[in-house]
Amino acid sequence: MISNTAARDAAAARRSRLIGIALICGAVATFACLDTTAKYLGREIAVMQVVWARYTFAFLLTLFISNPLSRPGLLRTGRPSLQIGRATLLLGSTMLNFFALRYLRLDQALAIAFSTPFLVAALSGPTLGEWVGPRRWAAIAVGMGGVLVVTRPGFGQFHPAVILAVLSTFCYAFYFLSTRILSRTDSNETTLFYSNGVGAVLMLPVIPFVWTAPSAFEFALLVFAGALASFGHYLLIVAHRLAPPSLLSPFIYTQLVWVVVLGYLVFGDVPDAWTLIGAAIVIGSGLYILHRERIGGKHAPRS
Repeated sequence: MISNTAARDAAAARRSRLIGIALICGAVATFACLDTTAKYLGREIAVMQVVWARYTFAFLLTLFISNPLSRPGLLRTGRPSLQIGRATLLLGSTMLNFFALRYLRLDQALAIAFSTPFLVAALSGPTLGEWVGPRRWAAIAVGMGGVLVVTRPGFGQFHPAVILAVLSTFCYAFYFLSTRILSRTDSNETTLFYSNGVGAVLMLPVIPFVWTAPSAFEFALLVFAGALASFGHYLLIVAHRLAPPSLLSPFIYTQLVWVVVLGYLVFGDVPDAWTLIGAAIVIGSGLYILHRERIGGKHAPRS
């Protein structure tokens, strides 16, 4: 009886991790669309106005679904300081990333963001007690190698916006970890409410100084950016409730596929052979980790 119960628990844990992986893949696809929209808008209007729209419309849209009136306990959190700190980290990451995207190509900014798994893996052990084993370290390293194949550092001119992208990545890594911590105490809806609400409040004093009247199409894209952000981060929050960040973080590599497609469709960027080879390496590393999850049993998190 004990062995059957343990087997069922292990199977349930594996299912949760696999669902978490699927959700994180959906989240990063949504974020690729968000970055594309932000880059497009950033060529026409102030970046800070785009950041304001991303948070304000995300906050307003989620109010229709979940608000303190329909859910009296929505604002209740076991760790209010961490909720506010996490939301501030996300705002900082978004702001830095949107500024970087104004000067960098989508694939350049994303390649820098792909260093997030290393930071998350290194910090997950001491902060969360979720230690990463050598096989997963190897898979992450292979995926990062694929990113280097795409970017081929040293073959292009350095742009100061790279520094903004690096700082954005550090903010995002800590945001990633804090999301996992909060998933243990707070509901998905509560965490999403604080994510959007704190950013909207902090951006409110800024918007009068940067506002320019958008066209009807630009306004629709601003609203769309808010919807993408809210939906993507909801998927991210749920994914972290189901699986540890050290497992989920390598799957941000799948965003590369979406960025290549959107970069071509929206900006006319044609991927070269190096990009395609690197993308294949990146995808392969993610598929290997997924394979380990399917066969690894209860010890899979350490594989």
